[in-house]
Amino acid sequence: MRSHLESILAQQSGWVELRYHRRLLNDFTVQKGRVDVANSSVTGGIGVRVLEGGSWGFASTVDTSTGAIEAAIDTARANAVAIAKVQTKKIPDLPTVTLAKGEVTLPGYDELMARPLEEKLSAMVSMEREAAGRATEIHTARASYREIFEDKVVVTTDGASVSQKLVRPELRLVAFASKDGEQNIGHTSLGVTGGWDCLFNHHKAGAIIEDTARSAVDLLGAPHLPGGKTKVILEPSVVGLLSHEAIGHTVEADFVMSGSVAAGKIGQRVATDLVTLCDSGAAEFGPNPGGLMTFDDEGVPTENTVIIEDGIFKSYLHNRESAAHFDVQPTGNARAWLYHDEPLIRMRNTYISPGETSFEQMVETTKKGFLLVGAGSGQADATGEFMFGTDYAVEIKDGKLGQKFKEATISGVAFDVLGTVDAVSSEFKWDLGAGYCGKWQPAKVDAGGPYVRCDITLGGRQ
Repeated sequence: MRSHLESILAQQSGWVELRYHRRLLNDFTVQKGRVDVANSSVTGGIGVRVLEGGSWGFASTVDTSTGAIEAAIDTARANAVAIAKVQTKKIPDLPTVTLAKGEVTLPGYDELMARPLEEKLSAMVSMEREAAGRATEIHTARASYREIFEDKVVVTTDGASVSQKLVRPELRLVAFASKDGEQNIGHTSLGVTGGWDCLFNHHKAGAIIEDTARSAVDLLGAPHLPGGKTKVILEPSVVGLLSHEAIGHTVEADFVMSGSVAAGKIGQRVATDLVTLCDSGAAEFGPNPGGLMTFDDEGVPTENTVIIEDGIFKSYLHNRESAAHFDVQPTGNARAWLYHDEPLIRMRNTYISPGETSFEQMVETTKKGFLLVGAGSGQADATGEFMFGTDYAVEIKDGKLGQKFKEATISGVAFDVLGTVDAVSSEFKWDLGAGYCGKWQPAKVDAGGPYVRCDITLGGRQ
């Protein structure tokens, strides 16, 4: 496919980008001993972008023949010309950058493709059965498995010519428990970029049944968390959620140009010197993150972008267009969900770097506060304000972990919270690899980090 696209571009003038994308998705869900979901689908085609007269034109086709792709290029070019007639703000020339070349197959692709679907489904049947029988309070369990195989080629007239194959498997287990009229749900999800062994070597996988069942049962009858501002230790999934949602989106350059809270902060102190926050396409500090990728959908290599270094704001996240606007190099953050989507500035693997304090030391030196466990749902906006749920909280009193509380929510302004960080652990975990980021189109991402101690506002009941 790469040589086919190269031969077509050799006949084109101006700036043209061709992106081939084929996705195979397999999806299973088992509940109460029956298979409720068993889906398999393939989606594929060519996305075409043309930069003409300072405007983008886009088109796509499922037909990969030479004639169909050339027709899509003509359509994209005509779209660009039409937009240029009414668009007053022109796109500057794209910055010169070393673009990706060659072919890469990330680990796990071939192994997982060869593993029989029956074996994968059987594993979910066994997992659901064991979880459902783990405690008398559990009346229902649900086990789900999904795998996404991605085949992608990006070729541009200014030098990108690269192909990549990768696979992202995901695992979810849910347990529903009840006692004396009270209901509770325990859940664990994990995802990686890699094969079957990579998935089951994830730090959550080894005790997934025990942990899911325990969280479902242990919080039955647990008290509600008292509200107020207090000292907390955020576990890695919550650190990842904060890094991605409350910080990461505000530093995407298109949002910055629209007036996010991060505008104008380059060079300013926005956190204590314990905080270094990054977004990377590589596996930093831990293997197989869910957003692993070697190049973005413009053919730009995916570097490790340091957003905050020792508390000082350093960089936004860029595609080639925004890099030209800010007169910097692109960071490899242009991503498209499917062949018929245009690339947007998106995160990959977002994290806070580990520090030098152990988790045990952080607990021992906390006189009063809470450990917050499990990233939940919530929202954040361009001001950096956020409100997130967490699975539960564990009281810390005189340096010891104690009672569990349910329905823990956190809120605040992200940069204000980072300004209170007084301890960062040496332990590091990727923890959100089963997640999907939404920004007009989905994206597979990951996030995580160390344990982080800070001040935050807890929502609860008095």
